[in-house]
Amino acid sequence: MQTFDLKASERKGTGKGAARGLRRQGLVPAVLYGPKTESLALTISAVDLEKVYEESGSEHVILNLIIENGGTQNRTAMVKEIQTSPLTSQYLHIDFYEISLEKEITVKVQVEITGKCKGVENGGFLQLIRHELDVSCLPGNIPGKIEVDASDLDVGDSLHVEDIDVSDKVRLLYDSNFTVVTVVAPTVEEEEVVEEELEEAEEIAAETEAEEETANE
Repeated sequence: MQTFDLKASERKGTGKGAARGLRRQGLVPAVLYGPKTESLALTISAVDLEKVYEESGSEHVILNLIIENGGTQNRTAMVKEIQTSPLTSQYLHIDFYEISLEKEITVKVQVEITGKCKGVENGGFLQLIRHELDVSCLPGNIPGKIEVDASDLDVGDSLHVEDIDVSDKVRLLYDSNFTVVTVVAPTVEEEEVVEEELEEAEEIAAETEAEEETANE
């Protein structure tokens, strides 16, 4: 996996007022931390981070943080958490987690269903129970997504986590063999509604027929 450069500056001012001032300038308050890293307050450009995401095409981006503080230091990190405004989607704060390219990390990877599901063609409904799965691997081996082929699933069938094949460089983490994808039959309620509509249509037809017979007498 490619590493992307991202410039950062050490941040001196703290508090809500200082943070709002940074955001007005198109900057984002951030922090870098890790298992052996003392927390470091940073500032980055929102535009620069957007460019990194566009170029990488992945949410799991390996970053070379180029931190300026009189001199320059480089830290390898990934985005741990992003806080955004619910109204404007503006970045409010970013947590960076320092990593080693030689040590495994645990991340959540999105599940994507592939294939034309047999059960759906037979009238069932495909349900994705787990939208993300926890994996452990070296940072450079993080998959962009986990593809799950649902082609052979019929109504009533399920696919569990142990049925999913991933690269031998990636480990799926789970304590129990939980369901990831299932195909369910139409609900009884929906069937009852259809039956009621059919019965109602039959009653209307019978009443219409009776009225016509009466009119013809």
